[in-house]
Amino acid sequence: MATSGKSGNSSNFASVKLPEALVQQAKEAAQPLRRSASGQIEYWATLGRVVEHSGLTVQEAREAIENYETAAREAREARIKAEAAALDAAPDSLQSVKQRVLAASASANGSLQAHIRRIVADNRQKAELRKVA
Repeated sequence: MATSGKSGNSSNFASVKLPEALVQQAKEAAQPLRRSASGQIEYWATLGRVVEHSGLTVQEAREAIENYETAAREAREARIKAEAAALDAAPDSLQSVKQRVLAASASANGSLQAHIRRIVADNRQKAELRKVA
């Protein structure tokens, strides 16, 4: 349902309610093209008008939409997988840090733990000396 956007100014815009999912899809599609979400939706509407006037059958349009949505979903899933793989491969990833710490403690036969205990004991001793002084 459209409502007039004219509130004292002579604007040629109207407000409409759209499904949140459509707006999110428009934002995602618009970003690489440097469009706004509203610009992307306007572009899609223009394409829709062209398709309607081109004589494309309803069945052909549905198939084209289904193919597009399938390709878009697969591209999103592939991008998410690639980003996850890149994070896993990053040298400073949490998993990588955990593996290095575990390897260091295992290869040092517990010397890491002993080193930490010495540091804690030294700090306690320094704290006691400060109390006495």
